[in-house]
Amino acid sequence: MEEYRVEECEHDDNNNKTEEDTQMVESEQNNKDVEVAPALISVHPTQNSVAVAVGSDLRVFNFLEDCAVTLVDESGGASHNDSIRAIKYGANGKLFVSAGDDKLVKVWSTESWRCISTVCSEKKVSAVAVGNDGFHVCFADKFGVVWVVNLPGVDGAEVPLNKKAVPFLAHYCSIITSLEFSPDGRFIISADRDFKIRVTIFPKKSLDGAHEIQSFCLGHMEFVSCLAFICTSDCSQGILVSGGGDSTVRMWDIISGSLLDTCEVGAKAGQLNSDSIEGNCSTVTDICTIPDCTLVAVAIQSLRGIMLLCCDIPSQTLSVAKVVLVVGENFIPTSLGSSISGGFLWMVTGASKFRGTDLSSLSRVKVISGFKKSSPDSLEQEPVVLADTEIIGGAKLLEKLQGSISIDEKVLLAATDAVKTAMCNLLIKKQYSVEKREFRKRTRNDKKIKQ
Repeated sequence: MEEYRVEECEHDDNNNKTEEDTQMVESEQNNKDVEVAPALISVHPTQNSVAVAVGSDLRVFNFLEDCAVTLVDESGGASHNDSIRAIKYGANGKLFVSAGDDKLVKVWSTESWRCISTVCSEKKVSAVAVGNDGFHVCFADKFGVVWVVNLPGVDGAEVPLNKKAVPFLAHYCSIITSLEFSPDGRFIISADRDFKIRVTIFPKKSLDGAHEIQSFCLGHMEFVSCLAFICTSDCSQGILVSGGGDSTVRMWDIISGSLLDTCEVGAKAGQLNSDSIEGNCSTVTDICTIPDCTLVAVAIQSLRGIMLLCCDIPSQTLSVAKVVLVVGENFIPTSLGSSISGGFLWMVTGASKFRGTDLSSLSRVKVISGFKKSSPDSLEQEPVVLADTEIIGGAKLLEKLQGSISIDEKVLLAATDAVKTAMCNLLIKKQYSVEKREFRKRTRNDKKIKQ
């Protein structure tokens, strides 16, 4: 059997380049320059720490020690050298994974914050998921392939620094936008740019691939942008909720693939006054379930705040409970996070590679309080957007996660505009002319070479 390896292919024959090729190279470079990467946030399950990724910068704050974290990566150099597109804590909080456009998947121990494994991907990475047992990391690339890495020994034994991933399942050339394990660990759910959600049974021998599909959840009319699970004691596999480019949040039965309910959040957002929402962009950019209750926080493009949905499990319905606005700032969340403990919803906005300022990246963190275990199904306490001085970790946390304690309003506005443009274009299929398609084939840098 012939083996293949992936290597960067340099094209040294510059004499054969046509003037048209040169122009296309410049055009491609310009497009890369404006490919803005939205800021991401992830919170430790028990709120031991919080992580923010903006561009290639990974920033972590440790609440237990009340200090910024210094990441230890024995591979040398920066942890990532291109935009990070996915970050996630494992369910037990022992692992943290980061991945992105540099085709690297980094697995970190959250006790030492040392990189315990670096996995090379053939393509840019678009989503990650960590198995509930902490022994499996799955990641998706932009060609629609999901890969799996086994990590035996993460609880103390040595783990090889560079492990190989094996193909696990595929969506056949459709960008996978989100990956989630079900709360009981039986299924892995993958969503893509072509409106599909696939529920796959996670096999006992993961390295042999996943071949048994439980169901497809079909109903979105545009790309699916995010997935999350509502966990209840009555439903071990959880209730799946999804958001997408069709301005809806949908609730699913993953066993049958049945659509349980649809909430038109874009229409609800459009009813708000013009100071809260701008334009007609109402794509759902992120959703986050609040642990120990049936509330779902929704980030909607151009909405300066979040929308809270209430999930009624017995009647299998979704309804708008409240809209929480960030007053006095151009704050449009790009990512949301919560933890089992703490009663807080964490939000971040920001971007990297945006033009108009001297900064290469910017992030702004806000926190909403008022989510307590005493009110699992209702908002007995009014959710409140905390002032910077009220956020746990205070100035030290903001300086680490934002890069500075205060953010200039003009810079924040520039980043907000860049994020809106980026989120509008992030999952829209690009149309290329025949000439440009041929050029991209000639200059691709991930060809497989026979050994």
